[in-house]
Amino acid sequence: MVVSPPLPPSDTDVIVVGGGVNGTGVARDCSLRGLRVVLLERNDLGHGASGNSSGMIHGGPRYLSSNPSVTRMSCLDSGFIQRIAPHLLFRIPFIMPIDRGVGSGVFFTLVDAFFGAYDKFQVLKRGKPHSRLTPDETRQLEPGLTSDMIGAVSFDEWGIDGSRLCAANAIDASEHGASIHVHTTVDQVVREPKTGRACAVRWTDRCTGASGSTKAKLIVNATGAWGSITASLAGLSPMTAAMRPGKGIHVVFDRRLSNHAVAVQTIDDRQVFTEPWENVSVLGTTDTDYYGDLDDVHATSDEVRYLVQAMAHVMPSIRSARIIGTFAGVRPTLYKYGPIPDALSREHEIVDHAAHGADGLYSMIGGKLASYRLFAEEMSDVVARRLGIDAGCSTHTHPLPGGDRTLDPSAFAAAHDIDPVAARRLIYRHGSRAERVGELMLQHPVRRAMVCLCEAVSDAEIRYVVRSEFARSVDDVARRTRLGAGPCGGMRCALRCGAIVAEELGLDPRHGVDQARAFALRTARSRAVALGPLQARQEALAIAAFRAQAGLPGGRA
Repeated sequence: MVVSPPLPPSDTDVIVVGGGVNGTGVARDCSLRGLRVVLLERNDLGHGASGNSSGMIHGGPRYLSSNPSVTRMSCLDSGFIQRIAPHLLFRIPFIMPIDRGVGSGVFFTLVDAFFGAYDKFQVLKRGKPHSRLTPDETRQLEPGLTSDMIGAVSFDEWGIDGSRLCAANAIDASEHGASIHVHTTVDQVVREPKTGRACAVRWTDRCTGASGSTKAKLIVNATGAWGSITASLAGLSPMTAAMRPGKGIHVVFDRRLSNHAVAVQTIDDRQVFTEPWENVSVLGTTDTDYYGDLDDVHATSDEVRYLVQAMAHVMPSIRSARIIGTFAGVRPTLYKYGPIPDALSREHEIVDHAAHGADGLYSMIGGKLASYRLFAEEMSDVVARRLGIDAGCSTHTHPLPGGDRTLDPSAFAAAHDIDPVAARRLIYRHGSRAERVGELMLQHPVRRAMVCLCEAVSDAEIRYVVRSEFARSVDDVARRTRLGAGPCGGMRCALRCGAIVAEELGLDPRHGVDQARAFALRTARSRAVALGPLQARQEALAIAAFRAQAGLPGGRA
């Protein structure tokens, strides 16, 4: 049985609210500087935009003309992230066809020159320079492209698992003294009656019901799209941490549909893309203002059709490809009235709420996954100055957990008697710390068994992320391991995973079934908006089989 995590210390240097990439980045940076840190996350690490992004540490050529500083920061931080987490990065080469109906030869020359300017930033992130391709060269690289093009441009980006990045930052923060608490909601930011200074937070553990308060010298609001809501918990106007939340959805296909990521113009002159991403292909993304429930963001059928229609213009085969899911997140973009969401700045900003009468409270607004570490460094510099700490930032040189050395997948597979593909997936997720999962396999050979065949997630890995990576539910395990992210959508593995989680946490087995049911419902909902008639029949069969295994009654529930 795993003992419940201890309650947050009653007195600490800094409380970080939010377990996305910015929050975990600040917790890590401050911990490495020797500060006492408590991180409180309402849901799970990477639950919001960080875990539901396009999964790229990219430079963002689209921002080059309007916000070149964003492009430079993203490329610079990409280089640092590759250094500290080499196991998590993978190269994504892009092709952008130039349709004859969109541009002429002069336009093609301008696009070529634009990417020539982008090449100047590529060295910061170890990217390759762009290439100008003829139509024949383009189709040789991607035979499935059929548009009437005048050519194409290729350029280079990097992919990453955002949820794993959040987990790695939180783990490193914890190992340097931080107290990490997931599924713990902040109910109030407490301010001193006389001065108005933010001095503590009141919180509730959503799993156990335990509640309390924790005092701190400084409080950092790193809750992303929830930032305005968190500021209001201190009695401030939401506009003091103003942002304009923008919803983005992605469609997931069951395999790699292309050798390269393909970027195309939409009918309303936006740019979308499909990318080969780990074991699947991801099509994204939309950008629309969002005013709904931030804890329940999901794709709609109209959004799915919008993306598929745009990509089918140059890649017709995508219409018959099998969609296995969708996911959605909300960008915490800086507030500005007027521009369309796609034109909003991706810059970031630190708001010092001393200007609003709440000294000691800071809000992190905006930003991108690709430049999270720099944003966290800026915030941690502010914290260190306020607390009189001389220690500088070391997050750009100190490896994230698992990033200290490289393991050979073939040797690992042989040593632990598992499939080489399973070894490669495990090493991608955990780097050198895959050896710790391997130790569990060697101690109990039965734990080599693969629970999720689609993503090669073993019994041992599930136990490891529960014991060592703050996972408290099937959903949490899925974010750490991609369990259920393949074609079966968790219908074949969620129940077994729930049983393991319940066993590890000392819960009644029924809790495991309830968690598996909630997970299966969420993944089924993500697929429902994209199902065709034939796939809908298969879905009904899979749901019936899941109900039978779980001992659940029939009907609409």
